[in-house]
Amino acid sequence: MAACMDTLPAIAVYSLSSGKGSNVADAAFRFHAELNNFLAPRHRARRFSHPVSQDATLKHMIEALGVPHTEVGSVLLDSVEAPLSRRLQGGESIDVHPHADLPPEKFCAGDEAPVPRFIADAHLGQLAKQMRMLGFDVLYRNDFSDAEVASLAEQEERVVLTRDRDLLIRKQIERGCYLHPVAGNEQLLQVIRRFGLPHGSRALTRCLNCNGLLRRVAKEAVADRVPTYSWRAYSHFFECDECEQVYWEGSHVVRMRQRILHLLETIGGCVPSAFKSEPAG
Repeated sequence: MAACMDTLPAIAVYSLSSGKGSNVADAAFRFHAELNNFLAPRHRARRFSHPVSQDATLKHMIEALGVPHTEVGSVLLDSVEAPLSRRLQGGESIDVHPHADLPPEKFCAGDEAPVPRFIADAHLGQLAKQMRMLGFDVLYRNDFSDAEVASLAEQEERVVLTRDRDLLIRKQIERGCYLHPVAGNEQLLQVIRRFGLPHGSRALTRCLNCNGLLRRVAKEAVADRVPTYSWRAYSHFFECDECEQVYWEGSHVVRMRQRILHLLETIGGCVPSAFKSEPAG
């Protein structure tokens, strides 16, 4: 469960003790923008000195101070960009910056653009459903343990979505996104902007319940699985290839498309033409 940033102490993922045999010196750190939310209050919005062991890497030190490596967009070491694997000697001046949001025009990428797959922790059911509505591959269960999330993320190369920074610091996790907003719509906007997701062209192609892909099925094939009125009133029916849930065009699909259009207008950029084709509902 996510903890309050103001009360959560720095996470000791690397020894900073100055015991026998260690060679400790100070480095100057400055964290920028929303990365300050992860720090102890005394370290926010200022440059501060902190001891580093001689063999510590930037990643070790940044996470020891409370910031998950997944949230780091770039690091300047003495004004020169450096990888998180860089080892520190002490005496360096370090600026840590978050990921920059991608511009709205990036969101209009076609289906040929690589799109990451995601896994949402057990507290993000609303976000998972919204992302599936937009057609993104999002694993989710309301009983996921942190260990399961980390293991699946590693095995299937998925981006972890969470409000638990301890989860993002697990060694197995290479890519993730800490969700600063609490509200579902704002969380969705953060993910789309962070990863530049093509948010319209895949809409209504996935099952909201299980994440499976929807496929068109003959009307006659589902006659005994939908209400009689709906079967008579609509022509297009779709079935989930995983859980076999049946979907059809109806007032609920109209409402979902209105929600999607509102989101697209909020984000900016273009509304892909593929989105204007017939809905999979």
